[in-house]
Amino acid sequence: MFIPLYDSNPTHRIPFHYVTVAIIILCVLTFLWQASLEPHVAQEAIFAFGAIPAVVLGERTLPPDLAIIPPQLSLMTSMFMHGGWMHLIGNMVFLWVLGDNVEDAMGHGRYGVFYLACGLVAALCHIMADTASVVPMVGASGAISGIIGAYLLLHPKARIHVLVSWWVVALPAWIALGGWIGLQFFNVAMGGGGNVAWWAHIGGAVAGIVLIPFFKHRDIALFDGASGPSEKQQQQAQSSPSQMPSGIRIVRRQDRRRPWR
Repeated sequence: MFIPLYDSNPTHRIPFHYVTVAIIILCVLTFLWQASLEPHVAQEAIFAFGAIPAVVLGERTLPPDLAIIPPQLSLMTSMFMHGGWMHLIGNMVFLWVLGDNVEDAMGHGRYGVFYLACGLVAALCHIMADTASVVPMVGASGAISGIIGAYLLLHPKARIHVLVSWWVVALPAWIALGGWIGLQFFNVAMGGGGNVAWWAHIGGAVAGIVLIPFFKHRDIALFDGASGPSEKQQQQAQSSPSQMPSGIRIVRRQDRRRPWR
């Protein structure tokens, strides 16, 4: 079990991360709607709004009463549905801990497009891995894998406190998130299984890594590069604020964001 609890990486630009919060709310509301349905109706909803490879590619068709939306639109709707409470909670925790920093690096609009683009690539990778599959894929993990890939390039040195089995360990992001991505490749090499869309995770993570240079603000550096005041400048500002160049904002790093805050 690998779950991020919080990171030591405060945001600098955006006071409130509307898109990350909106995605979490939408996913939670969608799942509450699923949970309110009778079991057989909830299963039908999964087939109606989940991404089914053979249906998306036109090799199979859904019964008329389930063909509610065009098959291609399910690539989007599937991102907001989940197969159970643990599936939902695990994805939302990842998004809450990592998403704000990625949104901070892009701004609201670009971040929303980035999230959907990563989810779309993830779904297509899953479909191409098994074009004849008639099993619906649901979940935000493909899009969130894009967030993981972007965070890895933006902040590889940031400390992420993760729950590993029953231990909380502080790890650099390049170990925690790089290890998570490596685990996806390992599972594919071992034959996949476990009812997990491993290729969607890989596709989303690769999309995030490839797209982040094009979506981030120009003055945001990759690999924890210097895109703000240096430590020396911050020390000077604390002792003599007048020496600090105008326009530079001091962000203190002692506060740690926690997912339950």
